[in-house]
Amino acid sequence: MKSLTLLEVGNLGGLVAMIIGIIILVALFISFIITTFVKLIYESKNDRKFSKKQYWQTMLICLLLCGLVSGAICGGGL
Repeated sequence: MKSLTLLEVGNLGGLVAMIIGIIILVALFISFIITTFVKLIYESKNDRKFSKKQYWQTMLICLLLCGLVSGAICGGGL
């Protein structure tokens, strides 16, 4: 018996979109926490300032790493 994927069953496009949305929201939340933690560590040393550009670059790097991890997990690589 051949097993069916989620999209082959039909009428589950909303469920797939909701799962993808949840993955994106979790990645944003985790990236925000990591970026804030990095900012606090950076600013605690020698009165340095964490610029807005550095903040968004760190956030983007964290999002890319979260995307790689979730792709590996959801894609079956791990």
